[in-house]
Amino acid sequence: MNYDSESGGQLIPGLPNDVAAAILSKVPYSHHGRLKVTCKSWKLLLSSKAFLNSLNFRNHLLCIFPQDPFIASPFLFDPNALAWCSLPPMPCNPHVYGLCNFAAVPLGPHLYLLGGSLFDTRSFPIDRPSPSSSTFRFNFHDFSWEPRAPMLSPRGSFACAVVPSEGHILVAGGGSRHTMFAAAGTRIRSVERYDVVRDRWVALDPLPEFRAGCVGFVGGNERREFWVMGGYGASRTISGVFPVDEYYRDAVVMGVEGGAWREIGDVWGEGERVRAGKIVVADQRDGPAVFMLDGNDILRYDMSSNHWLYESRVPRKAPYNSSFGFVVVDGELYVVTHSCVVDFTETRRSRHHKRAGTLYIQIYNPKKKTWRSLITKSPFNYPIDINSAVLSSICL
Repeated sequence: MNYDSESGGQLIPGLPNDVAAAILSKVPYSHHGRLKVTCKSWKLLLSSKAFLNSLNFRNHLLCIFPQDPFIASPFLFDPNALAWCSLPPMPCNPHVYGLCNFAAVPLGPHLYLLGGSLFDTRSFPIDRPSPSSSTFRFNFHDFSWEPRAPMLSPRGSFACAVVPSEGHILVAGGGSRHTMFAAAGTRIRSVERYDVVRDRWVALDPLPEFRAGCVGFVGGNERREFWVMGGYGASRTISGVFPVDEYYRDAVVMGVEGGAWREIGDVWGEGERVRAGKIVVADQRDGPAVFMLDGNDILRYDMSSNHWLYESRVPRKAPYNSSFGFVVVDGELYVVTHSCVVDFTETRRSRHHKRAGTLYIQIYNPKKKTWRSLITKSPFNYPIDINSAVLSSICL
């Protein structure tokens, strides 16, 4: 890579700047923050677009949003270097709080955060969750968040998928449900496509029915299609008091460029399961592979038979009946759990409770059908609900 020596001076004494830049590019991205404070020339180099492009997608990182990103910093985790790197919180909005059920998706050298459910002090009643239409993009060049064009329809807990070849993000369905109110909230049919280059949202044909809590992915090889699966629509009440969701057993599909929706029959029969688990998509040579984490079992979706097939079982169950996080990193399935042990030992000088957080990750390779695991000390000095935390991955 070329480096302008006049802008920052010599990188490493005794070495040409091009050679020095090539050496620094071998350092994992999670350590770049520490290197930037070394000197001005290193900071200019590590913050340049040319240098980030020279990484050649070698850094596969896991991004964890433990809670509301307006008040809590997200963290990047490098599974190869076992290193953490904090991201700055999003620009604060004093009128909203408690953001959850948003989507975090990578596209190119950026991480996009879309929608979500939150509380707005300007609405009434203020204890009722509202959907958000906001769109933020994290720029890894200057390490900052920047607002983008908002969605046409506010939504949280919605289907979302990325079309990297076209530079598009697709969203469908959703509503205003918040994690604190399991049976409250609205549902919508709206579908939109976002063009990241033009920074513009375009409305597409709506879903056949109201659907929220659904998942989305792009499937197919020659004919790429946007799949929206599971979720809930109408609700009923038990004894006329307790609301209960009616979950969908089917999926609906349309082309990534839009068009009419077609309905896919039930993906499982009566008595198999009530609702879909966490679904992720792993890119493989023969096309995308769709997996679902159902309790301790991993299932693979077979499009030809329209059915979920057993793939494997998580070797170690989540402790204390807690839940797993589920995400794809570099083509492998990461099953994540977080524990935080509280030490109530107090001294006269300090009465703070000391916590040691641990992240335990079980990794499944769908090509080799093998498991491995890793344990790392997490940066979260407080318990986090990995089930409600938003997990994403990005490759730099």
